[in-house]
Amino acid sequence: MTHRTSRPTNRRVLISGASIAGPTLAYWLDRYGFEVTVVEKAPAVRGGGYAIDIRGTARAVVDRMGLLPRLREAHVDTRRITFLDAAGDTVGAVRPEQMSGGESGQDLEVRRGDLADALHAPLRDRVEFLFDDSIASLDDDGDAVHVVLESGIRRTVDLVIGADGLHSNTRRLRFGPEEPFHRYLGHVFAGFTLPNELGLSHEAFIWNEPGRAAVLYAYEPSEPVHGFLTFVRDTPPLDAFRDPRAQRDLVASRFPERVWQVPRLVSAMREADDLFFDIVSQIHLPTWSRGRVALAGDAAHATSFLSGQGSSVALVGAYVLAGELAAHPDHTEAFAAYERRTRPFAERNQALATSGGTVVTPTTRAQLDARNALLRDPGAMEKETATAGAVEGRAAHSSLTLPDYPVAV
Repeated sequence: MTHRTSRPTNRRVLISGASIAGPTLAYWLDRYGFEVTVVEKAPAVRGGGYAIDIRGTARAVVDRMGLLPRLREAHVDTRRITFLDAAGDTVGAVRPEQMSGGESGQDLEVRRGDLADALHAPLRDRVEFLFDDSIASLDDDGDAVHVVLESGIRRTVDLVIGADGLHSNTRRLRFGPEEPFHRYLGHVFAGFTLPNELGLSHEAFIWNEPGRAAVLYAYEPSEPVHGFLTFVRDTPPLDAFRDPRAQRDLVASRFPERVWQVPRLVSAMREADDLFFDIVSQIHLPTWSRGRVALAGDAAHATSFLSGQGSSVALVGAYVLAGELAAHPDHTEAFAAYERRTRPFAERNQALATSGGTVVTPTTRAQLDARNALLRDPGAMEKETATAGAVEGRAAHSSLTLPDYPVAV
């Protein structure tokens, strides 16, 4: 049953980040009667981007926001993932849900930009957005938070929420340097786009050698394809983060093969103007709030793309945080309740990235041979989707039941 409540006490909220968690949080806080400002360092809502999945409990969130019809239309409908051996020959193909532990016909796969646009659309005339800006400093005096933005704008608000991603600036300002909270998962990746010269459609190709993968991921034949080059590395390449040329050289050095589309992917990576280079990692914090500042999405609990659940967990966490703030006049109680409800869900989905995790990038020859043997035997592959790991994936996706929260008068 849904109850009504008076307007919340801590009404003025500044959210840093306008990707997924930030706009979701802004939507629900606005519904509950809060005054919301969203600060985003990009000059506008970011379009395009690779596809992300919305599964399990997260699907219920977008349904409650009225976005399900729009996101169904935006569904990219990947139908097949084909694996290739070292020579570029086909080993076998699977349906996406066989890898993800998802549910056929239920999961949504949409471009990140399409989800961002859908989340932003209902807020355009209701919530203040400050683009091309970010928090320079914040001072929590116990009664309010005094914020200075890089542009020089000053705001005094009741609460600040950092929804600004894996490398959160808000988290750095309030919780300290990232290093104690950052957990490197041993993979480096580079993502970029390139022309769809092969006319690929609704499919992906993954070439493997132990510890390395080269990927082509296509939506529509008329659109560019997404390329990914990922490899295992014992230590994170920290020096490369400061040098784009070093990033390109490092990735290229790991893919010297002259087979399949590997040379083309390397060449496109070197010339791409949209290269995204990073390490695969997670964020593990002892607490998601400090005083009047809290974290949401990847800033609080990044799961990594190996889990396939980053966006879904962000949607769910933002919904819960907004609801608890509406239900509890005291922000300390609200933050505690948000973490109590969401942390088990986030941690269970984080664990998906580290339990097995060798389908896309088997790290040893033995793991690669075992995976390829499964792919060559469709019957065995079908059985594999019913194993404990796949079952746990499906269970993790829906392991939190959305509560009903008060609505503003």
